[in-house]
Amino acid sequence: MSAKCVLEGEVVKGTITFKDLGNGQTHVTGEVTGLAPGLHGFHVHQFGDYSGGCGTTGGHFNPSGKEHGGPDQENRHAGDLGNITADSNGVAKVDIKDSQIPLTGVNSIVGRAVVVHKDVDDLGAGGFEDSKTTGHAGARLACGVVGLSK
Repeated sequence: MSAKCVLEGEVVKGTITFKDLGNGQTHVTGEVTGLAPGLHGFHVHQFGDYSGGCGTTGGHFNPSGKEHGGPDQENRHAGDLGNITADSNGVAKVDIKDSQIPLTGVNSIVGRAVVVHKDVDDLGAGGFEDSKTTGHAGARLACGVVGLSK
């Protein structure tokens, strides 16, 4: 099973594919363009509604009620996928495997939004007021809804 998300922003665009690997892992691949070089927070958000812009996608997808963290931490939101890295041309290649973003079941990410942020995600360790909720990742540059692929 696979799903796709087309990211749309004023400048930032991209296409992300999610593939169920059948072992509890989901493989996330794709490309995001129009970014400033460097690290950018990359998350699955709670709602697939971006009718009012990326701000209406809610917070990070967090069905277990945990604190924000990095993708390798046990205490993290399910939607905390860490950072993607844009090269000097503003292009980020995405290649992530994760066990907390299934495409089926009660915690499915299908119908939820993916958001690319302006700043680096501090993975909950930055000491800022919002480190444990958003990773201090800044503005939402682009978003899109995860939909099943045929």
